[in-house]
Amino acid sequence: MALPVLRGCNCSRLPSVLSRFLKPEHVVLPRPNKTTRLAPTLSGGVVSTVRPYSSDRGGGKQNQKVVVLGIPNPLIWFRTRLYYFLIRVYLDKEFNIEEFTEGSKQAFSHVSRLLSGSQFESLEGLVAKDLIAKLEEKCALLPPSHLQALSADLEDLVYTTPGDVGIYYDDDGRKFVSILMRYWYLTSARLPEESLEGTRVFQVAIGGEGEPETKRLLTANYEFQREFTKGVLPDWTITRIEHSKLLD
Repeated sequence: MALPVLRGCNCSRLPSVLSRFLKPEHVVLPRPNKTTRLAPTLSGGVVSTVRPYSSDRGGGKQNQKVVVLGIPNPLIWFRTRLYYFLIRVYLDKEFNIEEFTEGSKQAFSHVSRLLSGSQFESLEGLVAKDLIAKLEEKCALLPPSHLQALSADLEDLVYTTPGDVGIYYDDDGRKFVSILMRYWYLTSARLPEESLEGTRVFQVAIGGEGEPETKRLLTANYEFQREFTKGVLPDWTITRIEHSKLLD
């Protein structure tokens, strides 16, 4: 099955929201006058700064925005732009990385929720068959809290960026494109501190009342692959899934 926003997709097996483009938005959290900056590097996928916060006692109604500051590696930035150009010139003149990114976010959210719910049969047509079997084995060993943390709703995504891009041919002359996407998302799953060393934790106060809710920032890598050989259906398939500290 193709990604929902790309040509040749069949959205009948996916929720209708996957067929619509999403507009980039900041994640808005209630808190006056302060900004939390998440600063992942595009080359290494590392979040360098996340600050704890909670609402003021007065319960003000001003909003908190989580602002993501991306610092690209110049070499990777140039290389990926070159590959986008080659894809448009030689493989698909309608390819657009912005549209692809939005579609991948929807696919990531959908697939992560299926993984969290151990709905492996529903992954067929979205994820490579050999990868589904491996994921089922790994998920069977995860405690319930880790399974819950695999799930990422669209509103919990705070940053998405393309990572590596590859164009290659096999021995039979078939043409392939692979695009690695990196995602940073929030989860309220209760996770042991010692099991997720290196992740960032902060607190979110909902509506300015009561105890703040603890949120953790997690990362995930999903690789999408499509065969561009003449006569082959234009379907993107997920061939790699990694949730840092959860599903490596």
